[in-house]
Amino acid sequence: MRSPVIIALDFPGKKEVEAFIEPFEGQEAWVKVGMELFYGEGPQLVSYLKEKRFRIFLDLKLHDIPTTVRKAMERIAALGVDMVNVHAAGGREMMRGAIEGLEAVAGPEKRPLCIAVTQLTSTSSQMLKDELLIGESMESAVSHYAKLAKESGLDGVVCSPLEVPYIKKVCGQEFLTVTPGIRLKDDDKNDQKRTADPAGAKELGSDYIVVGRSITGSLDPLQTYVNIEKEWGILHETTNR
Repeated sequence: MRSPVIIALDFPGKKEVEAFIEPFEGQEAWVKVGMELFYGEGPQLVSYLKEKRFRIFLDLKLHDIPTTVRKAMERIAALGVDMVNVHAAGGREMMRGAIEGLEAVAGPEKRPLCIAVTQLTSTSSQMLKDELLIGESMESAVSHYAKLAKESGLDGVVCSPLEVPYIKKVCGQEFLTVTPGIRLKDDDKNDQKRTADPAGAKELGSDYIVVGRSITGSLDPLQTYVNIEKEWGILHETTNR
């Protein structure tokens, strides 16, 4: 069984990343490289992580005119990452441009997975209405973005675990759901609004879960990672260490 756990490397620089990932080498684990880390360290960090055999979700949330996104995705595909994302709010033409850019470099069969952000997990229903001026319910807005992403040829969406059941209903079980906002039961939710714990996300049908501070802030990050995998029925040699 493939691991559903993507570790969010929410660190300021490579030095902190090197210290953190050392116990994980050989696991072929998923890691997420976000804006702060990528903008600070650049493509060299991606190359370093690939050398260490990590699978990489490059979380840059592209949102621009179609031509710019297509050209940016050509550059990203050349890095050899495994998953990338865009904002679904950029529209159908932009999302199709993203796929075109990835396939132009990596080919249709080997391109990175491409997923779309529906609504950030920091967005509340009140914010959706009052600040974004979206009069639809969160369920309706997220479902619409998910359907638009599927129609545009994307592989799935980033969404709250709470939204997975109705996304699967409208887009099918094969449409990927990557769910951030995962917290262990005793953790602080911080700036996340629509969250779940790992077991709850599995029950809701998430395909991948993004876990940050619950692992990176743990006294024993590798054991915390293993414990989360156990909840999904995944066992490996580190459970016997």
